[in-house]
Amino acid sequence: MKQNAEVQEARHDGFKWSVVVILLVLAVAGNAYFADQALLYRVLGVVVLGVAAAALAITTNKGRDVVELASSARREIQRVVWPTRQETVQTTAIVLGAVLIVGLLLWLIDTTLGWLMSGIVS
Repeated sequence: MKQNAEVQEARHDGFKWSVVVILLVLAVAGNAYFADQALLYRVLGVVVLGVAAAALAITTNKGRDVVELASSARREIQRVVWPTRQETVQTTAIVLGAVLIVGLLLWLIDTTLGWLMSGIVS
């Protein structure tokens, strides 16, 4: 019985996505058509149509999958152990030092090769 309901819902997903696209097209076209109106009214219209499109998109199977992915990502971010300020400063200093050393070495190699080539060509 539940599988039949899921198939029925999936059958309507195409129609729902069509309505979502129509709402978004209306938002863009309406914004262009009413260009002579105040910006506030155009922004409100676009926001209202965008929220309506998002609310409808969330009711589809793909929309629910996206919501589940976002909530899983949020839970995963909460589990991350972020470095302390001291660790961040030390790591940044090490990276800057390494970049400086590599930059100086590349400059030295470039200068040496340029000097050698000018000696050969001249």
